[in-house]
Amino acid sequence: IDVRLFMLTITTAMIASFYVGVMFGPEPSPSTLSVNATNVWRELAPRTVEVELKVEEPVEAVDDSMMTEDHEPAGQHLLIDIKNVDSDFLDSEERLADAMVNAVKEGGLTLLSYHCHKLHPAGVSCVGVLLESHISFHTWPEEGVITLDLFTCGDTPLLPTIPKIEQLFGVGGNPITQWSHELRGFRKGSKNKKPHYLDNDSDLGFWIFSPLALHTKKQIVSIHSKYQQIDIWDLLEIDDTPSYEDAKRANLQPGDPRWTTPEVATPDRLLFLDGTLQSLSLSEREYHEALVHPGMFAHANPKHVVLIGGGEGATLREVLKHKTVETATMIELDQMLVEIAREHLPTMSDCSDLVGAADNCFDDDRSNIIYGNGQKWFMDRFGPQPTEKAPDNLFDVLIVDALDPEDEVEVAELLYNDIAFISSMLAGLADDGVIIIQVGTAPNIHDPRADIGVYSRREFLFNMFENHTDVAAMFVYEEAHCGFLEPHSFLVVCKDSSCRERWNGEIDAVDYEIYDRISPTKSEARALVHYDGATHHTYRTPPKAWETVYCRREPTPFECAYRWLDPEMELHDYVIGNEEEGSFKIEWYNNDEDSKVVATVDIPKGSYIMPEHLASSLVVSDKSLNNLRLNTEIVGKGEVKIIEDLLKFIDTNGHASNAEGLGLNYVEVGASFMIREAEEQNDANVGRWVPSHPSGKRPVYSPVYERHRLSFDVFLVATKDIKAGEEIVKYQGVWEE
Repeated sequence: IDVRLFMLTITTAMIASFYVGVMFGPEPSPSTLSVNATNVWRELAPRTVEVELKVEEPVEAVDDSMMTEDHEPAGQHLLIDIKNVDSDFLDSEERLADAMVNAVKEGGLTLLSYHCHKLHPAGVSCVGVLLESHISFHTWPEEGVITLDLFTCGDTPLLPTIPKIEQLFGVGGNPITQWSHELRGFRKGSKNKKPHYLDNDSDLGFWIFSPLALHTKKQIVSIHSKYQQIDIWDLLEIDDTPSYEDAKRANLQPGDPRWTTPEVATPDRLLFLDGTLQSLSLSEREYHEALVHPGMFAHANPKHVVLIGGGEGATLREVLKHKTVETATMIELDQMLVEIAREHLPTMSDCSDLVGAADNCFDDDRSNIIYGNGQKWFMDRFGPQPTEKAPDNLFDVLIVDALDPEDEVEVAELLYNDIAFISSMLAGLADDGVIIIQVGTAPNIHDPRADIGVYSRREFLFNMFENHTDVAAMFVYEEAHCGFLEPHSFLVVCKDSSCRERWNGEIDAVDYEIYDRISPTKSEARALVHYDGATHHTYRTPPKAWETVYCRREPTPFECAYRWLDPEMELHDYVIGNEEEGSFKIEWYNNDEDSKVVATVDIPKGSYIMPEHLASSLVVSDKSLNNLRLNTEIVGKGEVKIIEDLLKFIDTNGHASNAEGLGLNYVEVGASFMIREAEEQNDANVGRWVPSHPSGKRPVYSPVYERHRLSFDVFLVATKDIKAGEEIVKYQGVWEE
């Protein structure tokens, strides 16, 4: 007889007999068995341990309604660790078994059987077989610790069982619990199926449910409104330490060990909508100041502001800090979110310290809260076929504080991919209006072409603005202190190019604007904690990644070929005081009244001409020029001939930046201003390094032009081969776009 066949037959018969006995046999009563644990725990001294095995009443049949509808290979996994538990309880097999049975019952699960082992010298291990999967735990009585593992394949949520498990197993003085919840396995994706807000792509799962080693993880709100799931949690990590305010409140002194622990640290309060992180209480001011103020200061006098979204109230709070604001209209879809924010996120709508404002920003006389769909609201009033009367005043600033464009939800698709909606927003703005939009996670230099990657919706949004006739300028910037895992990005869209001058204001100019416009506080503390002139200076130039991804567009934008000087090209400069070391010399004629620049070496076409001198050009703003001209009109204030000569020199040797609306002029003060100008372009042998854009106008959005506008506005190259002894000549209209 084939031994393998014999063993297979015997095993099959044993399994069948056991199954029949369980299904049709008499109801068993709990029985006690004696087993030898020596082989299980070889590291322990050999001895026999009496262990009780309890077999509960089996389930007679499996109800299909208890299983997942799609029978997916997936489940929920709950891990719970509790310390500071009573040692006697942790060493009592009977009490622990009772707690396990009750925990299963409270969780709405079905226990098929379980058994426990009493260990030497102390501790208990138990495992229970569930209709849905299993539950198990192990205890360390001397340390007061129990670790529990619950896995189910059913649809019954496990999260509600956590408080009951804490109550059943956290017996003793002051138990501390750590827990983790994961969605396991593989779920079927479907375009028609909304992603689970606790799945692996969920911020709520990543920040709250998945981490086990957290000092504090406390649920404040979990409710489903008419429109979305709203969750608020308090979170404190094990390695968090006290903030400045925490230390003051706790009166921490040097040497206090609490400086390096989370004992007196304030938990961060996190808001999630449909599982997506919206804000963090400890860093929301950095986020909302970065969202609101750069664009608000890009407008000279914002009186009427409208917000789409922003139900927490923090965006409204920042808008109301501007003394110029007369009306602030907030259009929020979810009224429940606003009510919850008032109660559980009170600092976000707190205007009590602003002079002249209401205690709560929602109640301020300037605030007009409208509950409805922001997209529909604009389309009904400013769309191609309006059905509602538009407000008496057009808006100066529009702020979109909604979902990130990359969020895979229907609302984001409608909000960011509708050209009719974009047109209605622009139509609702005054001629010098500004739009501010938070546009999600910032890109990095490794991202693929934007229109085919994760951020394709954002790219489409940018394209719609770029190609819209009502848009004159666009600026993108990042803030890394918002509390999110990666820097967050924002977009400012201007209907008039004049905002470029304000956007590129110097640090002192922005600081003065803040002093002049931002409301004072009753406490005399600064109303802005993060945004100032120096912070804005970091926003003026888009980071490298934006340029890199922009230049991956197809076809490649024209200006991307000029992101750096060509290392293959030669550099030819004039050396003051030692012409033999340079490539040029100055020759004087007409009794030394006139001069010309002559090449002393052969200069190939494409070579850079006097780059060091041109890079040292004097930068003068339109405002400074205007002040100088006004000074020449002052009578009785002394000699103004010097100012007049300066203005004449600037008019002769200066040129305006080709960045429309920038309001800057570059004055050549090196040897380059001695280069003779020709009336005909064909008579010149040097020209601008970057030619005019093929379209005849610079694009309204280009990180390349924004990052390199100075070099684009001043550098010259040889437009043909120049022989030694030839005069250097430039076209008199060389700097015209």
